[in-house]
Amino acid sequence: MTRTDHESPVEPGTTVKGAGHKRGKSHALYTAEERRRRDGSVWTIVQGVLAPVQFLVFLVSLGLVIRTLSTGEGAWSADASIVIKTLVLYTIMITGSIWEKVVFGKWLFAPAFFWEDVFSMLVLALHSLYLVMLLRGIGTTEQRLLVALAGYGAYVINAGQFLWKLRMARLEGAAMPAAVTA
Repeated sequence: MTRTDHESPVEPGTTVKGAGHKRGKSHALYTAEERRRRDGSVWTIVQGVLAPVQFLVFLVSLGLVIRTLSTGEGAWSADASIVIKTLVLYTIMITGSIWEKVVFGKWLFAPAFFWEDVFSMLVLALHSLYLVMLLRGIGTTEQRLLVALAGYGAYVINAGQFLWKLRMARLEGAAMPAAVTA
């Protein structure tokens, strides 16, 4: 069977390039058992709820930070929103680590999500640096908010990594039933 450009980009029985990491070779993002654990875990639902909540908090906070940086007004609101964003980030990181343990047997840095976890550590570090600056009175308001913006930039990249993996998992999942029947 030949495939045209408008058909599924994944041939049945093939792996999805970029879906997983293993010594530079591509392979399936999930084994059948990992997929079963993922689909049966309450932590998958928790992550599915927290991710859009975090993104919404991010958007509101980003607007408040930009307003404060451009007008000098609303620093308290911007700081409060960044603290809320950071708490949501810690929550999604902790629950994500539990999810990774349930699905892959590792708290963090499972091969399928290694680089996403590495970048998540940068996001956490920048958000944590912001909290230290806020709580210890280090730097100016502008400096503190710029650290938050750096954390937000890293968060956007990290969110993109996870969205890419979600897409790869969906493509891989769509190819699996066809591969089983072939």
